[in-house]
Amino acid sequence: MVNITYLGHACFLLESEGYRTVLDPYENGSVPGLGDLTLAAEAVYCSHAHGDHNAAHLVRQTRTALRAPYTLTEFQAPHDDAGGKKRGMTTVRIFDFGGLRVAHMGDIGRLLTPEEAEKLRGVDCMLLPVGGFFTVDAAHAAQIAKQAGAKRIVPMHYRTKTTGFPVIGKLELFTRLYENVSYEGDTLPLTQDTPAGVHVLKQKMAKGEER
Repeated sequence: MVNITYLGHACFLLESEGYRTVLDPYENGSVPGLGDLTLAAEAVYCSHAHGDHNAAHLVRQTRTALRAPYTLTEFQAPHDDAGGKKRGMTTVRIFDFGGLRVAHMGDIGRLLTPEEAEKLRGVDCMLLPVGGFFTVDAAHAAQIAKQAGAKRIVPMHYRTKTTGFPVIGKLELFTRLYENVSYEGDTLPLTQDTPAGVHVLKQKMAKGEER
């Protein structure tokens, strides 16, 4: 099992076998509506060098004899629809927990190439930006999930009534494209039996009520 906790924006905590991995921690004060991060983990990964994704210094990395319970595959993709000319590149990472694969899509800005789609084929859970402007928008995000055949989707990098950048789109623009949408707490316990579909998680670091 992998516990996937949504801290906010594009930041997640993955926990399995006592090993904690933080993805894309944001700089304190960089994302409207989110509180300050104070984290400890065995590993931290950042998709690119923008402040709302690259605050690795806020994560206290613990010393442990534990080994990472996953193997890691990663590739670079454009942060925009112009081959990276506008905003550079972002890193897509696929964590394979011995049969459960979790993909963090970073700030991907265009649809997948056939080669990228094949690397992601059948991913068990895709952490996917849906807000547009800086990333793909809701419609293109849904196409990416379809290209990869993602079994489950956790949307990220969107705006709610209390969080997120004003220029990005609301969560509803994505969820209305699906019939199978569940609204849960801030943590998704991912197993092979977790229902397929879109899983909307609360942002743990949100200061106010999001919906």
